[in-house]
Amino acid sequence: MADDELREQLVNLLVKRQAHMTFEDAVANFPEAWINGRAPAVPYTFWHLLEHLRISQYDILDYIRNPAYEELDFPDDLWPAREAETDRAGWQATIDQFLADRQALVDIVRDPATDLLAQIPHGWEGHNVLREILVVADHNAYHVGELGILRQVVGCW
Repeated sequence: MADDELREQLVNLLVKRQAHMTFEDAVANFPEAWINGRAPAVPYTFWHLLEHLRISQYDILDYIRNPAYEELDFPDDLWPAREAETDRAGWQATIDQFLADRQALVDIVRDPATDLLAQIPHGWEGHNVLREILVVADHNAYHVGELGILRQVVGCW
């Protein structure tokens, strides 16, 4: 596979509707009344889930590009506090930051100077940009699907 083709497939994995709904689909027309709501038997709110997506994606972005990267404590640093709430502006800020960070990942992938297979100099053995993009895309797809299913469960489409 040509390098350009691989890069385009990785971008598609991050941003396009392929085997799963997009992030944009999952958050479209989200009712304000459910932002801090919880589906039955789920310990976190819809905003907590969205914020988890944002934090986790940023963590991988930071890992890729920051030589002074410091690992977050799992799971505490990857989720907001259980009692934390937000409003419509906070919900939108989470969405906007998620999209900006995702675009930064796309930019890294599209940059021909990025060696997708090179060891991340400050990373763990075997970690390269290709691996990290696959991890973030997988994690995002999992939780975006979860968000969609939880919206169906509570009837807030």
